[in-house]
Amino acid sequence: MDVAENNNKAPVQDITEEDVALYLKSHSGFFLKRDDLLLGLELAHPSGKAVSLLERQVSLLRERNMDMRTRLGGLMENAEDNDQLYDKTQQLVLGLIEAQGLDSLVNTFNRSLLSDFGIDFSNLTLFGNPDQHRKVVSRMVPVDDAFEKVPSLLKSNNATCGVLRPEELQFLFADQAEHVGSAAVIPLSHSNPLGVIAIGSKDPHHFSSSMGTLFLSYIAEVLNRLIPRYL
Repeated sequence: MDVAENNNKAPVQDITEEDVALYLKSHSGFFLKRDDLLLGLELAHPSGKAVSLLERQVSLLRERNMDMRTRLGGLMENAEDNDQLYDKTQQLVLGLIEAQGLDSLVNTFNRSLLSDFGIDFSNLTLFGNPDQHRKVVSRMVPVDDAFEKVPSLLKSNNATCGVLRPEELQFLFADQAEHVGSAAVIPLSHSNPLGVIAIGSKDPHHFSSSMGTLFLSYIAEVLNRLIPRYL
């Protein structure tokens, strides 16, 4: 009889750490009426010395507080950088709008990129017939020549960032080409191809295919609206 009764009983299962953790999560007030258990709890410390639960909680809170301060500091730094970028971009756009003539427009663009934004190399190449714009000092090349020399950079309206081929660098940066390690390029067009923006860095890793191009695309859209006035 005793054997039969024992056989009918469900087998006893060992309680795992996960079971205890799940129970305590579901019963957050478990220790409220069990001060004796709470006071007796000790936790292992990396130093090998046991610490009380309260000490461990204080340590965790301190670590989390330091982490939150670091994150907050990063957010504040990013906000300051964004404010500075906005101010510089605003000044550049206003300068482009107020430019008196095509040369003034190109000079304003290059001067701002080099001095205000700290770009190593900046070049704005325009498409047109040089014979029809002899009074223009800005670099101007026939559109057919441009598509023959750098077709892959001009076939889409998207920016291209990274290390360019030597012939592409030569077309975009001329005598400065050998010093350019990486570059960002975006075509200009408004109904028709207008030109191409090229900014470069001495660092081969500065411009990469994974970087954002929102700023460059925005400036390109501004130039797309202004350049047709002169061409």
